[in-house]
Amino acid sequence: MAAPEEQELSQEQTEKLLQFQDLTGIESMEQCRRAMEQHNWNIEAAVQDRLNEQEGVPTVFNPPPSRPLQVNTADNRVYSYIVSRPQPRGLLGWGYYLIMLPFRFTYYTLLDIFRFALRFIRPDPRARVTDPIGDVVSFINSFEEKYGRLHPVFYQGTYSQALNDAKRELRFLLVYLHGDEHQDTDEFCRNTLCTEEVVNFVNTRMLFWACSTAKPEGYRVSQALRENTYPFLAMIMLKDRKMTVVGRLEGVIQSEDLINQLTFIMEANQTYLVSERLEREERNQTQALRQQQDEAYQASLRADQEKDRKKKEQQEQKRREEEAARQIVLAEERRRRTLQEEKERKSECLPPEPSQDDPDTVTIVFKLPNDSRVERRFLFTQSLTVIYDFLFSLKETPEKFQIVTNFPRRILPCLPTEDRPNPPTLKEAGLSRSEVLFVQDLSDD
Repeated sequence: MAAPEEQELSQEQTEKLLQFQDLTGIESMEQCRRAMEQHNWNIEAAVQDRLNEQEGVPTVFNPPPSRPLQVNTADNRVYSYIVSRPQPRGLLGWGYYLIMLPFRFTYYTLLDIFRFALRFIRPDPRARVTDPIGDVVSFINSFEEKYGRLHPVFYQGTYSQALNDAKRELRFLLVYLHGDEHQDTDEFCRNTLCTEEVVNFVNTRMLFWACSTAKPEGYRVSQALRENTYPFLAMIMLKDRKMTVVGRLEGVIQSEDLINQLTFIMEANQTYLVSERLEREERNQTQALRQQQDEAYQASLRADQEKDRKKKEQQEQKRREEEAARQIVLAEERRRRTLQEEKERKSECLPPEPSQDDPDTVTIVFKLPNDSRVERRFLFTQSLTVIYDFLFSLKETPEKFQIVTNFPRRILPCLPTEDRPNPPTLKEAGLSRSEVLFVQDLSDD
């Protein structure tokens, strides 16, 4: 299990990690994760680097971890079928064999010595895999040029891709390593591999991957499978959750015998694939059920979150409305307080009421909107503004009002305007010594 500080893996990364572990046989999940992270979760790059490292070749991708890709070949139940070359018959055959034996021994001995010495002078270029897909495609093209297009359908991808597809599809994978220089290769390809019955059998029952050992990709797979002779065929399948070699066929084999041997291997191991299919189906069902539960939980969670959101919105709306109402109340209180202060100020600024004996005295009776009456004396020389300020200072007077004469009806210009910044005096307004004026409420307007 990854450390708490490590980032959690996505579903795709988890699947790649499990595939990489199955293909490599690495038991430590942490080691597999480090390998995938070093290759930016490119499973193809990670697997190729594993195989390169197995051969002691410098990495062609990112710096690799310690353990190479391995297909399990240590199963004691691997079926092995080796066809030896036919022994010479008769006196003439044995005579030819004994005569050629020294020459053949000398030839192969010198060839091995030459190859061994050549390794010290020039490293084997096949040890460095730089274009695995190109190696496979190049082999397929050269094979078709020599043997025609009647052959099993070649998997046009790398060895690790073929392993991964066979594992994902739960199919058998037949691997063919083509030895260009081997004396039995041509006979096998023409008389066995490219026969119609073999082609139909392979195409309908398994994946088929092939490459020449002269190519870096084929050489890499050869080093992993450790064939003894050519032609070489290996049957690989998912067994005990690992890609495992379950059959090896080496040497020249006739088409009918090849089909029989492959059929025997498949029947002997079919139960493993059936078991894996059932287990995988159960895992898929469990995963689907878990996904449905997760979706239901997420839907319920979203519904609860939506309820909480609406509840918070309602609470916030209520709070805003209450705050707005409170602000209105406060504003109204401030307005009233300001109005009262203004009334008191106007009252204090009013000139004193003249005596009744003063010849310039004007007695005015004001009829207020609430039907009450107020009487006060003023001077003819005073401005109409004084009348307005007096009425404004009264508690019974509305906030906004105008003063109207009865007959003829006219509104007294008590407040300054642009046309008349200085309102007229009572005398200029045409008031008599005794007047009745009406206060008209303008608050609604």
